[in-house]
Amino acid sequence: MGQQADTQAARFGFTTGQVVQEFGWDDDVDEPLRAALEAALGGELVDEDYDDVTDAVLVWWRDEDGDLTDMLVDAQTALEDGGKVWLLTRKPGRDGHVGHDEIQEAATTAGLHATSTFAAGDDWSATRLANRGR
Repeated sequence: MGQQADTQAARFGFTTGQVVQEFGWDDDVDEPLRAALEAALGGELVDEDYDDVTDAVLVWWRDEDGDLTDMLVDAQTALEDGGKVWLLTRKPGRDGHVGHDEIQEAATTAGLHATSTFAAGDDWSATRLANRGR
């Protein structure tokens, strides 16, 4: 899984020295993917309590986690203008799966839109959300 996780992590486009804030960590996240992302960053992901400016946000989200729109709004609080938002959701058929329509609706309400989605491990899909602009 190590090489696969490294390949998947490269698709996020993170570079050494960037600060990436992580939301929604739990014991079901893809740890090899997290490790590969941290290797690309050259340091650890920062947690939900981090209060300085971030280059990107990584959100692990499951259907039972609450209101996705609220999470996406909160996740952008410390995000630098033009920063990346990555939403990781459970794949179809897995417990906690979130449908694309729900993701798109929440993203639109939060001022974002989905630009691309790819498999990010055995159980997770990653969707890049970009600012809708003005």
